[in-house]
Amino acid sequence: MRVHIITENDTDAGRVFGSSAFADVIFARRNGKARSDRTPQAGDIVIKVNAAGVSPSQSLRLVGDCGTLGCWDTTRAVELDDSTFPLWSIALPARSLPERFEYKFIVTDRDTGVLLAWEEGYNRTFEYFHPSADELLEVRVRAFVNPLHWKGSGTAIPVFSLRSERSFGTGEFSDIKPLSDWAAATGQSVVQILPVNDTTCSRTWYDSYPYNAVSIFALHPHYISLRDADIPLDESERTEFECLARELNAVPAVDYERVDEVKHRYLHLLYERCGDDIFASHTYNEFFAANEWWLMPYAVYSVLRDRFSTADFSAWGDMAVYNHTAVKRFAEKHAVEVGYWYMIQYLLDRQLREARNYAHARGVILKGDIPIGISRTSVEAWMTPELFRMDSSAGAPPDDFAVRGQNWGFPTYNWQRMANDGYAWWRARFVKMSDYFDAYRIDHILGFFRIWEIPLSAPSALMGCFSPALPLTADDIASYGFVFDSRYAVPETDDEDVLFVEDSRTPCHYHPRIAAHTTPMYASLTPRDRMAYDNIYEDYFYRRHNEWWGCEGMRKLEPLVSSTRMLVCGEDLGMIPACVPDVMRRLEILSLEIERMPKEFGREFGDPGSYPYYSVCSPSTHDMSNIRVWWEEDAERRQHYYNNIMGLDGPAPSEPAAWICTSILRRQLEAASILTIVPLQDWLSMDESLRRDDASAERINDPSNPHQNWNYRIHITLEQLLAADEFNDKVRMLLADTHRMHWF
Repeated sequence: MRVHIITENDTDAGRVFGSSAFADVIFARRNGKARSDRTPQAGDIVIKVNAAGVSPSQSLRLVGDCGTLGCWDTTRAVELDDSTFPLWSIALPARSLPERFEYKFIVTDRDTGVLLAWEEGYNRTFEYFHPSADELLEVRVRAFVNPLHWKGSGTAIPVFSLRSERSFGTGEFSDIKPLSDWAAATGQSVVQILPVNDTTCSRTWYDSYPYNAVSIFALHPHYISLRDADIPLDESERTEFECLARELNAVPAVDYERVDEVKHRYLHLLYERCGDDIFASHTYNEFFAANEWWLMPYAVYSVLRDRFSTADFSAWGDMAVYNHTAVKRFAEKHAVEVGYWYMIQYLLDRQLREARNYAHARGVILKGDIPIGISRTSVEAWMTPELFRMDSSAGAPPDDFAVRGQNWGFPTYNWQRMANDGYAWWRARFVKMSDYFDAYRIDHILGFFRIWEIPLSAPSALMGCFSPALPLTADDIASYGFVFDSRYAVPETDDEDVLFVEDSRTPCHYHPRIAAHTTPMYASLTPRDRMAYDNIYEDYFYRRHNEWWGCEGMRKLEPLVSSTRMLVCGEDLGMIPACVPDVMRRLEILSLEIERMPKEFGREFGDPGSYPYYSVCSPSTHDMSNIRVWWEEDAERRQHYYNNIMGLDGPAPSEPAAWICTSILRRQLEAASILTIVPLQDWLSMDESLRRDDASAERINDPSNPHQNWNYRIHITLEQLLAADEFNDKVRMLLADTHRMHWF
């Protein structure tokens, strides 16, 4: 039998529904059976279509203008086979079809066959040759876009914040399992966590900051489950172990330093007693072979960090400058010390994969987080310093939550150098993430367009500038009617009382200082000079770079998001150039929408009903106060929200009762966004018997505090959460009412 294959244009279902998050988990078909009993044979026409956006509860059917296709009668439409989902197919005898026919796809309820939606747009037309009796014609038609916009929901919570009866002073990868049980039981599809990479620099609570990773590949030892590691203990050791577990779990917050000390004590016991057996196992050797290229440098780094009592590799003597041969020789000479870190990463890898597989089996995906920066004393900075600009720090310009901006302390990237090998460093980072996650959040996606770069000597982020950028010369400034003088860029007394910041790499080129309108120098300008300066400022920050930054973002992001099948989300809050939404739309990167941080100029609150479909709606993030604290801390905005958004008369209650929190969450769940992801603290706010008495204790991070201790833990165990029937019924009902319920 001869087979002829024809492929129409535009057969791709798109990044979102073609992602592993949807195709392999949320919309995965589990029975594996074909929906049709007919096997393609000679003389058939096989129509195949990529329809990744059709959920498991729905069926795809074909209806058309001929008898075989029901003569547009949807009750006679023929059902396609989804056994190779997301590709659907149907085999029809060519003799039963006219030479040319028109058709459309329709969506029906899988169980009842009830019509749910017609395909939008013009009719499709089939006008290919018909096969002879010994031929088969296969036509791959353009992708089907489901007009029924599926919507889902999820929960956001850092792993360290989880608490279970089995955990050991901090949340662990094994705790993702009962959290996935709860998500599935309430009809949610997503569990979103913060970064889980190793951040160990000083072995103090300062290392609790999850965005200051010392390795973009290594997982944090704190997240290992000692119980699942099967440490052989005698009776007295077991008793001590259980006492320590109870003691550490009874602490309201994470005691980072104590957890670090105790976990490593038990892991050293495991290494002494079982290390040889672990290294002899087939699974370990497979893991090592696949990861040696990053694992060996990381393990050597960890040994050297502990030997020298510092992560600052410039203090490591002969090993201060990375040399692969020397590192390999060190690993061989100190195999016992280095092997300890191999073992830990092997166990962490196994446990996180188990948690991911467990979640998948319940129709739940894990959404990870890729930080925009790395530690300047990280393995990567040691190995490949040429990829970074170590003379500056990354941060963010001022906003409502940090009026002096943010200085994160990370080095910025040498994007020109990274482009030389097609961004291999970034692609490897994304590929490693796909070992554990089906979706990820790109922290501060604006950094791929431009980053806020702050000289190391600057007193605050206010003296930073965007990079890359097009700085101004004195002549450029004069063209706006503003006569430049060096005193406008060189502070006299106040280090930040300037109107311009000189470019650190190009002398005699200047950037307008962010928020310069608040300076005494600006106040001293004549009205004419103020107007001229305002024109410079507006043009520089909102028009001058827009097209260029758009090209920068597309050039970097396209190869990165294409490197895996993960669903991509971007944290695009803050000072957003107009080019960013366009690039994100073109690459199908989901935006982040927060009602309290509207993106439309002049609005006090966002409108969830007008959010783009390809977006994630959330009531708050880990960098913000939860909805209860927000309600209590800003009386004026609370009153506006109560009267103008909730539509209620009179004074707003000073404390948010459960019904107020429920009303706020309902608005987020009714958003037009494909996903609404709610922090666990905000879910719990709907139940006054479950939520914490002190709402302020639920805050994860305050961006204005450079010494934040990231130690928040939920106050109830996941076992208690699963047993909270009344609350869980409320969550289920709310998701059902807002059409975000997902049964797997």
